[in-house]
Amino acid sequence: MEIKTKDISVIIPIYNESTNIEELYNRLKNTLSKIVKHYELIFVNDGSKDDSLLKLIDLSQQDSNVFYVNLTRNFGHQIAVSAGLNYCNAETVVIIDADLQDPPELISELYAEHQKGFDVVYAKRRKRKGETLFKRITAKLYYRILKRMVPFEIPLDTGDFRLISKKVVKALQHMPEQNKFLRGQIAWLGFKQSYVLFDRASRKKGKSAYTYSKMFRLAIDGITGFSDKPLLWVSRLGFLISFFAFLLIIMAVISHFILERTITGWTSLIISAAFLGGIQLLSIGVIGEYISRINRNTINRPLYMIETTNVKLDKSL
Repeated sequence: MEIKTKDISVIIPIYNESTNIEELYNRLKNTLSKIVKHYELIFVNDGSKDDSLLKLIDLSQQDSNVFYVNLTRNFGHQIAVSAGLNYCNAETVVIIDADLQDPPELISELYAEHQKGFDVVYAKRRKRKGETLFKRITAKLYYRILKRMVPFEIPLDTGDFRLISKKVVKALQHMPEQNKFLRGQIAWLGFKQSYVLFDRASRKKGKSAYTYSKMFRLAIDGITGFSDKPLLWVSRLGFLISFFAFLLIIMAVISHFILERTITGWTSLIISAAFLGGIQLLSIGVIGEYISRINRNTINRPLYMIETTNVKLDKSL
C-alpha cells in the first residue's frame, strides 16, 4: 500500500526523557495541527533506561501520527537523529530535542520561513538560559574557531533544532560517515538557508545526558570531519620545534668549542624533554583522530541497530 507523504515529519531523539515526553507531544501536536494537515512525529528511543519506550508505545497506540524507532542500545544523539531521518516520509523535516529547551511552537516560524524558498531554516539562539558560564563561553568560542577552520559557511550559535527540506534529507543519506556532525553536514551541502531567532529556555525536568565528554567528542568530530588544518598545524609545529632545536645545537657547539663553556642544567634538560614529549603526544593524538575516522568508515558497520519499531517497512528510505 502506498503511504501518503506528510507535510512535516518531526524527528525527536529520546534518551531518558520520560518526564518530558507527554508535554512535548501535546505542544508538538497543538503547533503542527495549526499549520499543516498531515504530519508525523518520529521518536527515536536511543537506549533509554527509564520508561520512555513504554510511553512512546502508548502514544503511538493513541495517535496514528506517532511513530517510534527503538534502537538496541545507546548509539548517541547524532546517530539517533540519523536513524529518524532514514524513516521519515515528508516534504519537510524538523529536528528537535526532547528536553523542551527548544520550543516546539517555533516550528510555525521555521515553516513560514521555509515557505519563502529556503531548504534549511535553523533556530539561532539569542540567549541560552540554564547553562553554566563555562558551557556558554566554550560553545561560543568553539563555533567561531570552527567557522575559521572550515572552507564553507557554518551558522553560529545554533544546535540541531532546524527545519530541512526533503532534498536535504536525501542528500544527507548519501553521506555515510560514521562520525556524524549533522549541523556541519547540512551546512556543507550548501543549500539555501535562513534562520529564526529565539531565546533558548532552561531545561524543565530531568538531567541532560549531554555530558562535557560527549560535547568534547562532538566538537572533535566537527573539526576532524570538515577540516584538515589540525594536521597542517601539527606539521608546522614540528618544523618550528625542529628549527629551534637546530639553533640550540649550534649554540651548544659554539659555546663548547669557541667560548669554552659547557651548558649544564638538569632542570632545563627535564623541562625541555617534558615539553617535547607533550608536543609529540599531542601530535600523535591529532593524527590518531584522523586515522580513527578512516578505520571506522573502512570497517563499515551499520550506524545503528533497531530492536522494535511501528514504522511500516515501506516507509524506510
